[in-house]
Amino acid sequence: MATRTTQTSPQVYARIGGVLYLMIIVAGALGEIFIRGKLIVSGNATSTASNIIASQSLWRIGIAGDLLMHICDIPVMLVLYLLLRPVNKNLARLAVLFNLIQTAVLVANKLNLLMPLFLLGNADYLKAFDPNQLSALAYLFIKAHDYGYGIGLIFFGFACLTYGYLLFRSGYFPRLLGVLIALAGLSYLTDSFTLILAPAFAGTIFPILVLALIGELSLCLWLILKGVDVPKWEKRVLESV
Repeated sequence: MATRTTQTSPQVYARIGGVLYLMIIVAGALGEIFIRGKLIVSGNATSTASNIIASQSLWRIGIAGDLLMHICDIPVMLVLYLLLRPVNKNLARLAVLFNLIQTAVLVANKLNLLMPLFLLGNADYLKAFDPNQLSALAYLFIKAHDYGYGIGLIFFGFACLTYGYLLFRSGYFPRLLGVLIALAGLSYLTDSFTLILAPAFAGTIFPILVLALIGELSLCLWLILKGVDVPKWEKRVLESV
């Protein structure tokens, strides 16, 4: 009976992981593109501050959505570890460690998005600053969030490279899936290091993140719709014992 449970569990994990991964992608898009993308006016601190003041609830929803996304990160890491450890347990652990650091950095980085709400509030202590100064400080924290996000994605880039290798070598996932996830990792690394080392070119290199979307969306949909080739997964489990 215990063996039968082991045989059926990979598909259950795959479906759960795929659904949670899809939630991460949707929540990330809503927060970054449809909320902050509409409220932040690039290079204009005053207009950005006005938009945030007028839509504080929307700004807070964006932050809450990001936190939900990072909560979903944790079970997805566990699912990927359980599915990929038959290939190489140590590399699967390494991928999880990279992924955990990414999530920890991004969660801490949410404080930078809360700071504009504090600075643009009506507290008495804020009267020590004039409105233009408060707007500039709020925008500064938003810029800090952009860089914090980029730093977090460096670790996720290495996680994706490791996951991609494990997927490619697994035999129970399509090799193309491993290639796509590895390309996603390279795109994250390229974008983040460009932001840090050559920020003037960050805007021009940003479209490369389309590769990341293709890779991650392909993985989550495969987990939901196809899952694992169970006989091949079981064979790798026996070989790894």
